[in-house]
This record gives sequence, structure tokens and C-alpha cells, in this order.
Amino acid sequence: MTKRTILVVEDDATLRRILHDVLIIKGYDTLVAENGAEGLRIFQERDIDLVIADVMMPQMDGFEMVRRMRDKGSNTQFLFLSALDSADDVVQGFRSGGHDYLRKPFDMNELLVRVESLLSRLEVRQTGEEYRIGSCIFNPESQELRRGEIVEHLSSREAAILQALHRSRGEVVTYQQLLLDLWGDDSYYNLRSMNVFVSHLRTKLNRIGSLQIVSIRGVGYKLGCKE
Repeated sequence: MTKRTILVVEDDATLRRILHDVLIIKGYDTLVAENGAEGLRIFQERDIDLVIADVMMPQMDGFEMVRRMRDKGSNTQFLFLSALDSADDVVQGFRSGGHDYLRKPFDMNELLVRVESLLSRLEVRQTGEEYRIGSCIFNPESQELRRGEIVEHLSSREAAILQALHRSRGEVVTYQQLLLDLWGDDSYYNLRSMNVFVSHLRTKLNRIGSLQIVSIRGVGYKLGCKE
């Protein structure tokens, strides 16, 4: 298996050192930066599989740093670490390009599980497999949904939700299952965040005109075809 490279961007020197040492022990090639500007510079110079980013940092905050990294069109995965725990902060993290959000203080074992989960997505993306869903073609790698000449570009989180619903083959996927699979945590704050992304995805499916996400009140969602 390919040795993965992780970039830790954290201004707390003690936590930065602990994360570096733990990830090295787990077999990851690990780089560190103490602020957003340095993190962005390293990212531009190296091939990075996963960025673990603090939010509140000098020179450039984590949200802005990740936004600039994502502008480069990278398949890199992004995990935010932050003491900021309001729903708005979590949503801002995902909107800036993050794939996961872990609140401080956190358990190191939980961090490692989330790291493994995020890196496992890269193995899936490398297959370049497309799915036919009704009259649409869905490519998880390019995060595109096509129907004839109509193309919708999905965010990474929207693509992950669509892929999870497609795998269910029309069965209901519970809120808890989606949250644990995609967020790694079924907390109320993550539920609110997921609902925002489902709303955005619904808007794009409406423009495609063939697929719909059906809400099963108090249970979850399922994917349906209008045709």
C-alpha cells in the first residue's frame, strides 16, 4: 500500500509535536507547519494526501488556508481541528472545503479513526468508476453528475452523500448511518451540517431533473428516480 503523506498545520507547539509523533508511529509520512501561510507553502511544494488543520492560527486561518488549497483542484482530504464548536463554525469548515471537523479537546484514537476513514476515500477515488443512476451518470472522482448535456458539479460532501444513498439501492439510509459513515460522529451539530448539504444537493438534483432525495421523517433519506 502507498505510504500516505499528512500535513499537520497547528500553531500549538505541544499538540503539533504530539500529532507528528503519533502519525509517524502509525506509519504516515508526516510534515508540520506552525501557521496557515507556512502550511500553504508546504502544500504547494509537496504531494499531500491529508491536511490536518487548526482553525484559529496566525497569518492565515485554517478556513482560508484550506480554501486556497482546494482552489488548486487537489484530491487532498482535509480535517479541521478546532475549539470552535457552533453549528455555524462547522458549516463554515465544510463550505471552505473540509471533509471532516473534530472538536478540541479530542481523543487521539478518534482522530486516528477519522484519518484512516478520510485516506480510505483516496483508494476509492483512484478507480475512476462511474455509476448510472436512472438516466444520470455519476462520477465520484470528478464529483460530476450528468444527464445528457446537463452537468452538475458537486462538492466533495455532496458527492459522498449521493454515493452513500446510491449504494442503498432505493432503501432508506438513516441519519445516524450517514453521519457515522461520512462525518464519523452523529452529534446534533453534525446533523444540522448534514441537512445543509442535503439541501444543497437537492437543489442540484432538481436542476438535473431526474433524481430526488426523499425524506423519511425522523428516520433518514432515500434516493429516488422521478422517471
